[in-house]
Amino acid sequence: MAKTDYLPSRDAEFVLWHDNFKAQASTIGGTLGITAADLTALNNDNTSLHEVMEAAADLEARASQATAEKNMKRKEVEQRVRTFAKRLKLHAAYNSGFGEQLKIEGPEEIVDLTDAQPKIKATPEPHGLIVLTFVKSKSDGVSIYSHREGESSFTFLARDTNSPYIDNRPCLAPGKMETRAYKARYIVDDQEVGRFSDEVTVICQP
Repeated sequence: MAKTDYLPSRDAEFVLWHDNFKAQASTIGGTLGITAADLTALNNDNTSLHEVMEAAADLEARASQATAEKNMKRKEVEQRVRTFAKRLKLHAAYNSGFGEQLKIEGPEEIVDLTDAQPKIKATPEPHGLIVLTFVKSKSDGVSIYSHREGESSFTFLARDTNSPYIDNRPCLAPGKMETRAYKARYIVDDQEVGRFSDEVTVICQP
């Protein structure tokens, strides 16, 4: 059976390995033909290895500290400049031209719903109620489809313009729990657009 490489890949483990190799080579001595020159070379390598590893660790620690200080300073400056910009926008003489000059007007948000997929969540409530929540984004709302246990396929349930939608239909078999699945698509100008949401499934309790 093939063996893996005996040299550790991690720096810290390699340093420990080299420490042991140096110590054991000194103990074994001439039994394996290890000369004084060999031991001197090993000691020199070991010393320089420790030096560069310690230097690298120090630099990493200082870089980490510098990054933390940079992030903190940026956050402080961002908060102050946002407050300043908000004050300017409230000034009677402010207009979008000044905003463009100062670059304090964000770009117009463009949402393409032609390939968008709404996210929905179904939560069962007592007495057979199912609460369907969704985020309408830039759409006018969603078309909701459902599939109840015993039905052959999804059918249109409702169109809703504001979350949540409450499905208060009774279970198909009175007094018996049933599995229900839901999915939805965005609507814009009374037309469905984009892709169906992922299906969500719940247990409706009478």
